[in-house]
This record gives sequence, C-alpha cells and structure tokens, in this order.
Amino acid sequence: MNRLLALAPALLLLAACASTQQQAPASVAETIARDPQLSTLNSLVARAGLADTLKAAGPYTVFAPTNAAFQAVPAKTMQELSADPAKLKEVLNYHVVPAKLNASAVKPGNAKTAQGANVALSRAGEFITVEEAMVETADIAATNGVVHKVDRVLMPPRR
Repeated sequence: MNRLLALAPALLLLAACASTQQQAPASVAETIARDPQLSTLNSLVARAGLADTLKAAGPYTVFAPTNAAFQAVPAKTMQELSADPAKLKEVLNYHVVPAKLNASAVKPGNAKTAQGANVALSRAGEFITVEEAMVETADIAATNGVVHKVDRVLMPPRR
C-alpha cells in the first residue's frame, strides 16, 4: 500500500501530461483560425481567399482585429465589404506586413503592407499602435510570422 501511495504523484503527473493537448506549430492563418476572439477575421480571410496566402512561407505580421473590433465597424461598411471580395481583400491585406515584426522590433515609423500602402507604427513603452489601433495582445507566434491582436479595423487610404 505504501508503494502505491509513493507512486501516486508520479501517476498523477503522467495522467496530466497525457491529457494536456500540445498544439503543433501553426501558420498565421491557422493561428488566427484557432483563436475564438478572431473568428470574424478568420471567416473574412476565408471569404477573401487569403487563407492559402497566410499559410505560405511568409514571413507575415498580421495586425488582427478582434471580433469586438469588427463589431465597432458600421453595419453598412461590413455589408459593402462582404459584397465586394476585391475590396474585402484590400482591407484585409492592409492588416498584413510581409515581414516578421515582433513587438520588441516595432519602432516608430511606417511599414509597407501587403495592400501596398504604409501603416504608421508607434511605440510608447509597452504600448504599440498601428495607425489608430492599439495592440491588445502581442507576439502570438506562428511558423511563418507573428500575429498581434488589435482593437480596431484598419481602413486603407482611398486611392
């Protein structure tokens, strides 16, 4: 009986390790798909045909608007984006920088997006902004880049 009691902690540890799911490294697209707070972005990425791009080698930095950020966008704007896949793709590509920018690497200045325009990056201590959006959660690692959750949807400048 004493031997069984002595083995109990080891058996509990083994059981805990066996039941813990280790998530395999994932691409930027898969990282977005796994996060419930990014489900709106994930569905829009799929609708715009960008999922395969964001699974490619990269590197990519995605400033990923949360579901709450999309809820703040006027309904009319969301309807227009849903009805126009090219415009939707343009808006989503404005959130992607074709380089890996960890939070520690962000310096004040501009970064060129996959859409072609620049976004203004700024840093004040631990706070990072991209245009008018605040990074809420930084440095979500992916195999082909990094995801930063932001509190606003960025709209590219009109051409």
